[in-house]
Amino acid sequence: MSLENKFDQLKGSVKEGLGKLTGNDKLQAEGFAEKVVSKVKEAAEDAFDGVKNVASVVADKAADVKDAVVEKAAELKRWSSRKSRRRKRCCRR
Repeated sequence: MSLENKFDQLKGSVKEGLGKLTGNDKLQAEGFAEKVVSKVKEAAEDAFDGVKNVASVVADKAADVKDAVVEKAAELKRWSSRKSRRRKRCCRR
Protein backbone atom coordinates (compact mmCIF):
# COMPACT_ATOMS: atom_id res chain seq x y z
CA MET A 1 0.00 0.00 0.00
CA SER A 2 1.93 2.98 -1.22
CA LEU A 3 1.33 6.57 -0.37
CA GLU A 4 1.42 7.38 -4.08
CA ASN A 5 -1.52 5.07 -4.75
CA LYS A 6 -3.50 6.59 -1.91
CA PHE A 7 -2.76 10.07 -3.28
CA ASP A 8 -3.86 8.99 -6.77
CA GLN A 9 -7.09 7.57 -5.32
CA LEU A 10 -7.76 10.84 -3.55
CA LYS A 11 -6.94 12.83 -6.67
CA GLY A 12 -9.27 10.62 -8.70
CA SER A 13 -12.05 11.06 -6.17
CA VAL A 14 -11.64 14.84 -6.24
CA LYS A 15 -11.69 14.90 -10.05
CA GLU A 16 -14.73 12.64 -10.10
CA GLY A 17 -16.51 14.85 -7.56
CA LEU A 18 -15.67 18.02 -9.45
CA GLY A 19 -16.91 16.41 -12.65
CA LYS A 20 -20.21 15.52 -11.00
CA LEU A 21 -20.52 18.97 -9.44
CA THR A 22 -19.83 20.84 -12.69
CA GLY A 23 -21.61 18.40 -14.98
CA ASN A 24 -18.35 17.62 -16.78
CA ASP A 25 -18.71 13.97 -17.76
CA LYS A 26 -15.16 13.76 -19.12
CA LEU A 27 -13.61 15.00 -15.85
CA GLN A 28 -15.86 12.67 -13.88
CA ALA A 29 -14.82 9.69 -16.02
CA GLU A 30 -11.11 10.62 -15.76
CA GLY A 31 -11.38 10.82 -11.98
CA PHE A 32 -13.16 7.49 -11.79
CA ALA A 33 -10.55 5.88 -14.05
CA GLU A 34 -7.66 7.28 -11.97
CA LYS A 35 -9.27 6.00 -8.80
CA VAL A 36 -9.82 2.52 -10.22
CA VAL A 37 -6.32 2.28 -11.71
CA SER A 38 -4.70 3.28 -8.41
CA LYS A 39 -6.81 0.71 -6.53
CA VAL A 40 -5.77 -2.00 -8.99
CA LYS A 41 -2.11 -1.00 -8.59
CA GLU A 42 -2.49 -1.13 -4.83
CA ALA A 43 -4.07 -4.58 -4.97
CA ALA A 44 -1.29 -5.82 -7.27
CA GLU A 45 1.38 -4.46 -4.91
CA ASP A 46 -0.33 -6.10 -1.94
CA ALA A 47 -0.52 -9.42 -3.80
CA PHE A 48 3.15 -9.16 -4.77
CA ASP A 49 4.10 -8.45 -1.15
CA GLY A 50 2.09 -11.49 -0.09
CA VAL A 51 3.89 -13.69 -2.60
CA LYS A 52 7.26 -12.35 -1.42
CA ASN A 53 6.33 -13.16 2.17
CA VAL A 54 5.26 -16.68 1.27
CA ALA A 55 8.46 -17.20 -0.74
CA SER A 56 10.50 -16.04 2.23
CA VAL A 57 8.74 -18.46 4.58
CA VAL A 58 9.21 -21.32 2.10
CA ALA A 59 12.90 -20.49 1.72
CA ASP A 60 13.33 -20.45 5.50
CA LYS A 61 11.59 -23.81 5.86
CA ALA A 62 13.68 -25.29 3.02
CA ALA A 63 16.85 -24.13 4.77
CA ASP A 64 15.62 -25.76 8.00
CA VAL A 65 14.96 -29.04 6.17
CA LYS A 66 18.38 -28.89 4.49
CA ASP A 67 20.08 -28.34 7.85
CA ALA A 68 18.18 -31.27 9.37
CA VAL A 69 19.12 -33.56 6.45
CA VAL A 70 22.78 -32.57 6.64
CA GLU A 71 22.79 -33.16 10.40
CA LYS A 72 21.12 -36.56 10.01
CA ALA A 73 23.57 -37.55 7.26
CA ALA A 74 26.52 -36.65 9.50
CA GLU A 75 24.96 -38.63 12.34
CA LEU A 76 24.49 -41.69 10.09
CA LYS A 77 28.05 -41.37 8.83
CA ARG A 78 29.39 -41.34 12.40
CA TRP A 79 27.21 -44.31 13.29
CA SER A 80 28.33 -46.21 10.20
CA SER A 81 32.02 -45.60 10.87
CA ARG A 82 31.66 -46.78 14.51
CA LYS A 83 29.88 -49.91 13.36
CA SER A 84 32.61 -50.52 10.78
CA ARG A 85 35.33 -50.19 13.45
CA ARG A 86 33.50 -52.67 15.68
CA ARG A 87 33.38 -55.21 12.86
CA LYS A 88 37.09 -54.81 12.25
CA ARG A 89 37.85 -55.42 15.93
CA CYS A 90 35.50 -58.34 16.00
CA CYS A 91 37.02 -60.00 12.94
CA ARG A 92 40.66 -59.65 14.07
CA ARG A 93 40.36 -62.43 16.64
